[in-house]
Amino acid sequence: MADVWIVRHGETAWSATGRHTGRTDVELTDAGRRDAEDLAAMLASAPRFGLVLTSPLRRATETARLAGLEPATVDADLREWDYGDYEGLTTPEIRARRPGWTIWTGPVPGGETIDDVATRARRVLDRCARAAGPVVLVAHGHLLRVLTALHLGFPPSAGAAFALDAGAVGVLGHERETPALRAWNLRCLAT
Repeated sequence: MADVWIVRHGETAWSATGRHTGRTDVELTDAGRRDAEDLAAMLASAPRFGLVLTSPLRRATETARLAGLEPATVDADLREWDYGDYEGLTTPEIRARRPGWTIWTGPVPGGETIDDVATRARRVLDRCARAAGPVVLVAHGHLLRVLTALHLGFPPSAGAAFALDAGAVGVLGHERETPALRAWNLRCLAT
């Protein structure tokens, strides 16, 4: 499998305040649009991508467009975790109801389980493996962290260890035949 570049969408008002944003189709902030535009310069030196996939949510499709990642194919499997009853809440708000809760270990009432998210992430990885050349995925923090854990051969909950900032890039690849993390949480340092 060729390298898989992952791009988390730029900042939204909800990501800036730590609100769980799954199915809610929020827009990028001005800072998020600048982040996405800055990614174009960073990705200009990337290899030519054989496949560009994006989540159907506006924050991801707009990031892809502003970063010059066109044409992009929408892949519903790249949508963010469905947080169910916790949609729009911050972790401290959820923990007021359920002490010690994390997305990685806790239940998500009315939403997806971690195994549901992992099933979608595996389908994306299978699609990447069939692509001719490097792939870029434009999607969301939690989904991309689960996908990264699976690529590396870890359980989906290991995604907890792969913090990924809004507007950041990672590269999944191999060291010979062993799945490897080639780069992580890169951001363009625009002047």
